[in-house]
Amino acid sequence: MRALALFLLLAFCLPPLPLAQGAELLILESSRSAVYSEALRGFRSACRSSEETVVLSDFAEVDVQRLVKEERPRVVVAIGDRALAASRKVRELPVVAMLSLNLGRHAPDNIGGISMTVAPREYLNLFQSLGVKRVGLLYDPKKSGQYLKRAQQEARQEGVTLVAEPVHNPRDLQAKLERMKGEIDALWMLPDATVATTVNMEALLLFSMTQSVPVVTFASHYLKNGAAAALDLDPADIGVQAGELASSLLKGESHRVAVLDPRKTHLKSNESVLRKLRLRIP
Repeated sequence: MRALALFLLLAFCLPPLPLAQGAELLILESSRSAVYSEALRGFRSACRSSEETVVLSDFAEVDVQRLVKEERPRVVVAIGDRALAASRKVRELPVVAMLSLNLGRHAPDNIGGISMTVAPREYLNLFQSLGVKRVGLLYDPKKSGQYLKRAQQEARQEGVTLVAEPVHNPRDLQAKLERMKGEIDALWMLPDATVATTVNMEALLLFSMTQSVPVVTFASHYLKNGAAAALDLDPADIGVQAGELASSLLKGESHRVAVLDPRKTHLKSNESVLRKLRLRIP
């Protein structure tokens, strides 16, 4: 009896033991990359929450669903295509993705983030400054179909004609390019994983040289290979955007994860190519 009384006294007087809690964020990085690290720094500056980070390339296989059950995060952050693919099995939590070519606007409601495609209006403004009216665009309907619809609607408003050719298989690109000969004044390269293969990039830039048609692309590293202009993304700012989105989800401000356009770009050009084509960007 005295022992029971002592136990009850201690139980009511001692502070409760802290409960083990998982991190609020589960961050999945596809691999170790300087670009991913830059985006992650931006993310952390905008979203200061407890986190658990896993680099997928460090492991042969990662069961993300099991990780979610064990860590019990509130939001999953996916950086890169491999991380996004691994996160698609997660249904019960919001997933914020960035730096992934495969993030589409037709994703499930719980998957969103920052797209790799710049808003069509920015490209259309660039085409107008170059003085071109007929723009060729190659796209995979499954990956870029929604973006094309936005681009077509805005292009009509700006008086630009889009000559769009669907590419369902990377091997189909050469035949599609043949159809564009003599029909376009510029070629618009999207960050479409079906179109933007190494072999296809060479074909696109060769088409540009032989047909005297400028290529406007999504990454400045293609400038040295012959592209005329690029709208480069800012990985750090993409990270900040993703961090702001994750913060709003943690606050319960939204249950659906939006897919947002990147808000910051850098226009870069190849002056040598522009001079050869007698073009100028004001």
